[in-house]
Amino acid sequence: MTHSSKYSTLIRQEAQRLGFSFVGFSKARQLDEAARRLENWLNQGNHGEMRYMENHFEKRIDPTKLVPGAKSVISLLFNYHSDKKQQDLDAPRISTYAYGTDYHFILKDKLKTLLEFIRDHVGHVEGRCFVDSAPVLEREWARLGGLGWVGKNTMLIHPKAGSYYFLAEIISDLDVSEHNTPLKDYCGTCTRCIDACPTDAISSEGYVLDGSKCISYLTIELRDAIPESFRDKMENWMFGCDICQEVCPWNRFSTPNKEPAFQPSDELLQMQENDWIELTEETFRRVFKKSPVKRTKFKGLQRNIKFLKE
Repeated sequence: MTHSSKYSTLIRQEAQRLGFSFVGFSKARQLDEAARRLENWLNQGNHGEMRYMENHFEKRIDPTKLVPGAKSVISLLFNYHSDKKQQDLDAPRISTYAYGTDYHFILKDKLKTLLEFIRDHVGHVEGRCFVDSAPVLEREWARLGGLGWVGKNTMLIHPKAGSYYFLAEIISDLDVSEHNTPLKDYCGTCTRCIDACPTDAISSEGYVLDGSKCISYLTIELRDAIPESFRDKMENWMFGCDICQEVCPWNRFSTPNKEPAFQPSDELLQMQENDWIELTEETFRRVFKKSPVKRTKFKGLQRNIKFLKE
């Protein structure tokens, strides 16, 4: 066994000990094909008011601009699926990923632990950890790392575990010889996600998402009033949306996550429709103390609820 292949085995074992489900390795390089797709997506205005998507284009397509001398991208998947549901079927809904503690903090700590482990076993390694908060094309790196294909709903889909996963990366100057092979696209002729999307955010052929029409965008990213054209199309989602994942056949393989920090509180699950309509800022702060829902702030969530229920 070569040193670099030994490293990949150690990294995979430690990542799994930390709770990551899958680990893939890619050679750090400029992503020319992904760059063309991103440029077209931006030129079509599919990012809506997410102007930050226009920034740092070169860093998004080239990891060596983020970590000088980078040789490898370690991609990791962390399960967030839950079989627990909000009890009142009429209550406004929250996307499963936001049930527990903000994943940015939880996964960043795990990545830092993993990077320190690498340094302890390899020696000096320059690297940075990323969790959905930097200009990194994480789905593309996960695909290149053999962790799944990007489906028609534009989510990364693992053939044995579905798509309810947080994506994370370590970009470093460690040379890992194990560069995984991308998987085949197994969406086939299925159009369930396209047919189920109530706002027609997914293109008719799939694989392209108009972010400005996505319910997740409308309830989280959009700072202005939700356009009236989406009235009666929100399917009772007040923060995020899981529709395209709920209908995906590959998610029949999803299993509940085992991370304590991602478990929903009983209070959250038990809140009734009227509790949400009469939501106070005090309750908001208590229920969502360390939650990703804090991103939309109390006024933002209140706006979303009123749009659903008025």
